[in-house]
Amino acid sequence: MADRFRPFCSKRCADVDLNRWLSGVYAIPVKEDEDEDGERPVHDAPGVADEPNGR
Repeated sequence: MADRFRPFCSKRCADVDLNRWLSGVYAIPVKEDEDEDGERPVHDAPGVADEPNGR
């Protein structure tokens, strides 16, 4: 194994991995109904009225 391609065995393997990153194969799936804190947005919470004064 050539040290210049570490951690890959060859330039081809490095290029295949780069292509996978750039094409989104390694993307982490997320739920659209949660924000980054894992909490639901206030407007989607049950019992919250759509009107600003709560009526």
